[in-house]
Amino acid sequence: MKKNFLLHGAMFMALAVALGAVGSHALASKLTEKSMHLFNLGVNYQVYHAIGLLAIGIIFAQFPNKKTLTAGWLMFTGIIGFSGGLYFYAITQQEWVRSIIPVGGVLLISSWVALILAIFTRQSETNE
Repeated sequence: MKKNFLLHGAMFMALAVALGAVGSHALASKLTEKSMHLFNLGVNYQVYHAIGLLAIGIIFAQFPNKKTLTAGWLMFTGIIGFSGGLYFYAITQQEWVRSIIPVGGVLLISSWVALILAIFTRQSETNE
């Protein structure tokens, strides 16, 4: 399973670099300043959380429990919901997608909380 998170983290990172380039070259003249800001925010959070997925893949080797697994899948879906939602909204301005973006954000926060719990759960198991 850790291999999946490493692979997904690397893929999300490559996609973030590509989308950053598209945003700065192809979209910069087509989007409003606000939309460009939202697009770049999506890229930034995708980079942070792609690194997070890579870390989860590495951490899973040390703390292989369901909470670590949950953290990885929450982060994966959170990237899609939050960054993907920002990209979609920035480009299309379709209002309905604005309800998805906060859900993606909650998933990202939840992934970090699940990772904290995974680490503490594993520590308490080994300290007993």
